[in-house]
Amino acid sequence: MCMNEYTVTGSWKARDGWLAFEKTVEAENEDVAREHTYAEFGSKHGLKRPQIEIEEVAG
Repeated sequence: MCMNEYTVTGSWKARDGWLAFEKTVEAENEDVAREHTYAEFGSKHGLKRPQIEIEEVAG
């Protein structure tokens, strides 16, 4: 399976408001890149999906 690099941009809810992020992930497609981003923010910051807003996934 071919892995592509995707740049995921958006914002996440921190204690003092929303913070922007830009992240590069390797994934098979845009949907998988989006899922990787949700999973990583969830595990690192203890966030639920409504606390993460993904604005764009660009490959």
